[in-house]
Amino acid sequence: MKNNMLNILKKELRELFRDKKSLVMMLVIPIFIPLLVIGMSALFEMQVNKDVEEYNKIGFTYELSQEEQEIAKNMNIEIIKGTEDELKEKYNNGEVNLYVTKENNKYILNTGTSDNDTYAVNLMKSYYETLKGYLQADYLNSNNIDPQEVLNIISVEENIFEEDNYFTNYIKNYAFLFIIMAITVSATYPATDTTAGEKERGTLETLLTFPIKSKDIIVGKFLGVSISSIITGIISLILAIISLLVAGNMFSIYEGIDIMFSGTSLIFAIVVIIAYSLFISGLCISIASTSKTFKEAQSALTPLTFISFFPGMIAFMVGIETTPILSIIPFLNFTLLFTDISNGNVNALNILLMAISTVIYITIVLRYIIKQYKPEVVLGAGRKND
Repeated sequence: MKNNMLNILKKELRELFRDKKSLVMMLVIPIFIPLLVIGMSALFEMQVNKDVEEYNKIGFTYELSQEEQEIAKNMNIEIIKGTEDELKEKYNNGEVNLYVTKENNKYILNTGTSDNDTYAVNLMKSYYETLKGYLQADYLNSNNIDPQEVLNIISVEENIFEEDNYFTNYIKNYAFLFIIMAITVSATYPATDTTAGEKERGTLETLLTFPIKSKDIIVGKFLGVSISSIITGIISLILAIISLLVAGNMFSIYEGIDIMFSGTSLIFAIVVIIAYSLFISGLCISIASTSKTFKEAQSALTPLTFISFFPGMIAFMVGIETTPILSIIPFLNFTLLFTDISNGNVNALNILLMAISTVIYITIVLRYIIKQYKPEVVLGAGRKND
């Protein structure tokens, strides 16, 4: 029995490494992960270090005092005067990033929702905070009150922990999401070829006539696809680590921050890669085994790529926290647990539930496939098609 299973596994691996398409899926797709890490880091860098001259053209419908003009000059604000209608037209034409109207002591910032508009709003909020501080100090001085005793009655300081850095959490979790997606894409082609592809070529019927149990055939094929997926996952993880090292040295947003995966998160990432590879390989084989042609199986497996990526992405963006129930939900559990561990939150119960549920899912899937690969079922279906 073991010899039969090993022979099937050797056959699958031999065909896998001879097939150029399988090798492309297994080795080339992970290359997109460095592009993701470097590309998103560059985008973050551009947003953080945006040149003030890209959003400093501010329209004013009222006459600025000498003090206001001095504050605007110090903050590199380009003053553009005009009526409300004139400035609205200039805003629509892109000549100003924002214009201010005044009603008594209320200043209204008129703007849109683009990136430059948001930066312009933040700039003007700082401008008016500075102006307010100046006016308050002037009022207190005129009433013989020391402004320092009133305005600085309390002080606030920030102490930002490394693990709470937005950019590092974002980039590490999205890198992991793409590793999951790369494993999924890598599993679909060999799973399709070893099931529907063999049916279409007629080699499966020949294989089933040999004195080999269906269980040995399926487990051999399952392990072959799983090994391919694990290789893709490990390569993707290595490339993600290299990319994070490069990004950490290349971009100033990571300066003084440890962007690298921790030792615990790396170990868990490898565990998840193996567990997810086994899970998705079995799922791909089960779906593809119900198809009669290679093309039909490919169409059936296409949604898996999106299912593997989007639940985790949405959970990360919304900020969903892991619970025992979520730990047993396929696709979502892997990403949520990795996010927790990457942030230093290790919950043994959730990890155990993920591992047990994954084993159960794989067992159910393999049992289903073995039933589909009974010689009488496959050969009977073949005769009907004839």
